Amino acid sequence: MDGRKKERNKKYNLEERLINFAVMVIDLVESMPNTKAANHLAGQLLRSGTSPALNYGEAQSGESRNDFIHKIKVVLKELRESLVCLKIIYKGKLFTSEEKVLITLKETDELVAIFVTSTKTAESNRK
Repeated sequence: MDGRKKERNKKYNLEERLINFAVMVIDLVESMPNTKAANHLAGQLLRSGTSPALNYGEAQSGESRNDFIHKIKVVLKELRESLVCLKIIYKGKLFTSEEKVLITLKETDELVAIFVTSTKTAESNRK
């Protein structure tokens, strides 16, 4: 497999992973209890948890290296927001399925790590 094809597959896999993460977040939000606190955090998580896939799609069409880096940083920002929101949901016991929260927390943590590395790589390649 040549380098360009490998890079396309990597991007596709990351895009697919972010789409799956968005679906995971939607599933978790739909299963949360109907309380004021849970509804508030569910709405926040729904926005921040579905945003990374959409912003990553935009990043792929970045107008420049700087635009790409900016959009990747937005993906990272939204993932970090989702991580904090999930921690509040978990610590506040605002869930009906602990397993769903823990699985989503783990995936969020892994995605944050991936995008921290991606941002550093993109910034070092810019120089």
